[in-house]
Amino acid sequence: MSTNILQSEDEGAYDFIIIGAGSAGCVLAHRLGEDPNVKILVLEAGGSDKSLFVAMPAALSIPMNSKRFNWGMKTEPEPGLDGRIMNLPRGKGLGGSSSINGMCYVRGNPLDYELWSALGAKGWHWENVLPYFQRAETVNGGGPLRGQSGPLHVTRGTERNPLYHAFVKAGEQAGYPMSANMNERQHEGFGPMEMSVGGGARCSAATAYLKPALKRGNVRVISHATVDRILFEGTKAVGVQFDRKGKDCFARAQKEVILSAGSIMSPTILKRSGIGPAEELKLHDIDLVCDKPSVGENLMDHLEVYLQQECLQPVSLYNSMNLLGKAAIGLQWMLTKTGLGASNHFESGGHIRSRAGVIYPDIQFHFLPLAISYDGKTLANGHGFQVHVGTKRSKSRGWVRLRDKRSESLPRVCFNYMTHEDDWLEMRACIRLTREIFKQEAFAPYKGVELAPGDNCISDQAIDQFIKDKTESAYHPCGTCRMGSDVSAVVDVNCRVNGLQNLRVVDASIMPQATAGDLNAPTIMLAERASDLIRGKTLPPAEDAPLLAATDWETAQRSKRVSRDYANDREMLMKSLLETNRA
Repeated sequence: MSTNILQSEDEGAYDFIIIGAGSAGCVLAHRLGEDPNVKILVLEAGGSDKSLFVAMPAALSIPMNSKRFNWGMKTEPEPGLDGRIMNLPRGKGLGGSSSINGMCYVRGNPLDYELWSALGAKGWHWENVLPYFQRAETVNGGGPLRGQSGPLHVTRGTERNPLYHAFVKAGEQAGYPMSANMNERQHEGFGPMEMSVGGGARCSAATAYLKPALKRGNVRVISHATVDRILFEGTKAVGVQFDRKGKDCFARAQKEVILSAGSIMSPTILKRSGIGPAEELKLHDIDLVCDKPSVGENLMDHLEVYLQQECLQPVSLYNSMNLLGKAAIGLQWMLTKTGLGASNHFESGGHIRSRAGVIYPDIQFHFLPLAISYDGKTLANGHGFQVHVGTKRSKSRGWVRLRDKRSESLPRVCFNYMTHEDDWLEMRACIRLTREIFKQEAFAPYKGVELAPGDNCISDQAIDQFIKDKTESAYHPCGTCRMGSDVSAVVDVNCRVNGLQNLRVVDASIMPQATAGDLNAPTIMLAERASDLIRGKTLPPAEDAPLLAATDWETAQRSKRVSRDYANDREMLMKSLLETNRA
């Protein structure tokens, strides 16, 4: 252990030290803490999550734009977007990004996890991960593939607004399949969306996992603890050095240090600890513990744009957006936890394929019965509706690099958005396919003029410029500490950092590929399974784990039926997945 901790305050010894109280860290604290003989320390850079605005689903844009709950990160100028500097909200506080996100609960497509395995994450097949989704969930009205007794509460909205049903019906009229529940057997198609909400309030990872864990007495959280570095004896992780409100502190790990700081901060902490590309560490005068060129590389995200339409009937949420309307919503929610305040308002959506030859959906829709800016700050002048649409398997890759070695410095982040030519094909498809859906008969009673991009945005050149100007991150970074079986992978399939002892990374940074949907549910699943891997046990594979795709996916962009089950033909499936997702 380094001698320069001698002047630091000793916070004691623990079996496990978990860095980060975000989605993954909360799950790990809960599950590892089920053993009463285990002592756990959780270090969190932020503070308490207690806030009406965090708890109230409809208020989601407030904590997302708050310095208290958000690290306030920005990207470097993005070369594929004419040098735009992008907003990059990341959760800071108990629950991490699950306390500021949009609460959309999307497992992803079962084929996502077959692709993980094909890319080297052996053992992370759908049949292996499905039991952990089930263990995590309590689903209101769920089917046989859903969990009924997990910590995380998942619900559907009331779908009282007719525009939600118009969107789903329009998808069907455009020739796409319907899905009664896109988190169960059939992910592809249009249908209702689910949200991580229980009893009318946000069900963050802190609410679901951490707070029950703290009641047991063997889990301790130190908040406002900014981790400087992981401490090593040779290549063995033995503790963590951190700053606590201006005071240098350290704690010792008798079993393992588990890094769960997220896709931006996990590689940053690894690098400050001497684990990363040797040349970058040398540039910042950091002693090398393990030369790992892949740390901080392979950064992925989901990009989205929104298409807005004027609504000809006064059925959108516009009338509720004035001060009086918001006050009424807030009062009803505080008194009863019901009404518009109890919803994230993304109550219907869809997953489709961008073109023929794509085996499973690479486009996602989040429908909103309101026309409003992405950050929730600018409202259209009148009734409207919009859909957030974006691609799920972009081939562009970015990076996370140190600004300097000080723990208070945020890293440099560049996603290299839209720097792969296929991304342009897919994003143009997002806009054109959405316009086709909005032109269906189901929207005829409601659809007025197109507010964005606008009727003059027709050519590829005009659409490309709209994308450059208006596309935004969906806030789903992943991949910077990639899991795999090859020598360049940062962690192995048990989440252990290759070449080191007693150190794991467990969060979205280890995903080999972004999933086809919002990332919070897969991150929670990942941590659920990792907690068992750490304890040396895993749940048995699911016996009913279908892998569905359209029978004509090679020749058709859309199909009314999604019925081919690849579960008994995994060799062909793996080949198709790798071929259709090759950069």
